[in-house]
Amino acid sequence: MRSFLFVPADSDRKLEKGLFSGADVLLIDLEDSVALAQKPHARERAAAFLRAHIPSADRPRLFVRVNSLASGLIDDDLEAVIGAKPDGILLPKAEGATSVVHADAKLSVREAIYGIEDGHTKIIAIATETAASLFLAGTYRGASPRLGGLTWGAEDLSAELGAETNRDAAGRFLDPYRLARTLCLAGASSAQVQPIDTVYVDFRNDGGLKQECEEARREGFTGKMAIHPAQVAIINDVFTPTPEAVARAKAIVAAFAGKPDAGVIGIDGVMYDRPHLIRAQQLLARAGT
Repeated sequence: MRSFLFVPADSDRKLEKGLFSGADVLLIDLEDSVALAQKPHARERAAAFLRAHIPSADRPRLFVRVNSLASGLIDDDLEAVIGAKPDGILLPKAEGATSVVHADAKLSVREAIYGIEDGHTKIIAIATETAASLFLAGTYRGASPRLGGLTWGAEDLSAELGAETNRDAAGRFLDPYRLARTLCLAGASSAQVQPIDTVYVDFRNDGGLKQECEEARREGFTGKMAIHPAQVAIINDVFTPTPEAVARAKAIVAAFAGKPDAGVIGIDGVMYDRPHLIRAQQLLARAGT
């Protein structure tokens, strides 16, 4: 999964547009993009959209961003949408493994009620939206087999920290948010789930988006969230392994397979050790080869 596109659940037009955007995952949003008074309507629209499109084989994965555990709204969200069998939920303002365990229990109950296979509904957690969450980013390992990814957010975190902004004049994240980003990446790696980079809010700045995607990919992220359909193509392109990268990875894997006892191998004058092999295997897994 490379691209994760947020779509407000109360907009039929945007939901339909998102469906054909090329995004790997649609994040049907019941949280920040929906006003409190509109949430009942948004739940109805989300459930109807899921029922209409879940049976289709040719569709993106459909996740629902529910409201946070602390909001008092998540139970109504889950009651409305789980019967329609979304592929998963995006859990905002998660605070470590305890939040995932709590969400897992809620999902298990509703899957049982609706006759859905236990564990069908996966979880991606937003791991850095509160100050407390930063101290818990390393606790996700083993929290739940439902957990498939961790992502991070800078907007809610900056509000909680009382910051004036989260980026500098050049558009780069300031230190508190780079720390949050790094903790998300390390937490996901520790938990052996997908690390997903946060949104790039300047959605008309294609060059800035591409640069941020490339930086995230180099550092270990394997996907990125989007707030506009126009961002999807750039995200997909950057996070799709190139033919050259795939060929190099295959050569590394083949070389180690030919010398299973070797700690280091040489290819075209370049030395590769076991960490290079692991990275090559991960890249080929993402490429589906």
